[in-house]
Amino acid sequence: MLRFLFTFLLVVMTIGTCNAQFHLFSRNPEKSMFKKTSIGKKEKKVKEPRKVQKARLDQEKKQKQIKKDYAKSVEQNRKRSYDIQTPQVKARMNQDRKDIAARDKAKKRNMKDGSRKAAKKYN
Repeated sequence: MLRFLFTFLLVVMTIGTCNAQFHLFSRNPEKSMFKKTSIGKKEKKVKEPRKVQKARLDQEKKQKQIKKDYAKSVEQNRKRSYDIQTPQVKARMNQDRKDIAARDKAKKRNMKDGSRKAAKKYN
């Protein structure tokens, strides 16, 4: 009786162990190692309806026109504010513009020289 029970347990345990390990080795290990990733896959393009495309294009056109009109109005405003000044103020404004341009040019040159010195330091 004991011998029968021992062999029965031995057979049942080995079958259980075999079934537990069956799923581990049934997969192809190369498949998981060399499968295609999402990097290589192309995304599918979803085409919008024509009405949506047209509405988007119209909106972009309107935005571009608004920006253009704004830039034009700013320029006109600047010109008008310059035109109403007295000749002495106009001369001073012109001189200020020249000074600012010269200062910006010098500042840019100094920054370029400083970066060149830093590059020499680390080379």
